[in-house]
Amino acid sequence: MLAVLLMTMLSLVVGGLVLAYVAYPHRGQDVPFVPQLGEAMRRGVDRLPLLSEDEEPLLRRR
Repeated sequence: MLAVLLMTMLSLVVGGLVLAYVAYPHRGQDVPFVPQLGEAMRRGVDRLPLLSEDEEPLLRRR
């Protein structure tokens, strides 16, 4: 029962973070009351690799 409760809480937290990212930093706005969270999300997204235009056709072939 404890495992189910923990997994439910984890999924709610992750869902809340995704919602906060889509609602604010993704649109270029600051997160109200917690601007540090928005900055941390932007730094994390900036570190992720991006696909260049010449790499996209290679992924479509798979």
